[in-house]
Amino acid sequence: MLEKLVDHYGWNELGDRIRINSFNSNPGFKSSLKFLRKTDWARKKVEDLYVNTFVD
Repeated sequence: MLEKLVDHYGWNELGDRIRINSFNSNPGFKSSLKFLRKTDWARKKVEDLYVNTFVD
């Protein structure tokens, strides 16, 4: 899910849409996934963006 969002938006725009440090400061999949696994509100925002982008 995260990989598809990054491919679509890129890290910069993804960081603008969802204010998460791991998207804006030295972005990478490993650190972002680690943060998302531990943080429910951030995971929900990513899931909602995915649904709004690719499912509608």
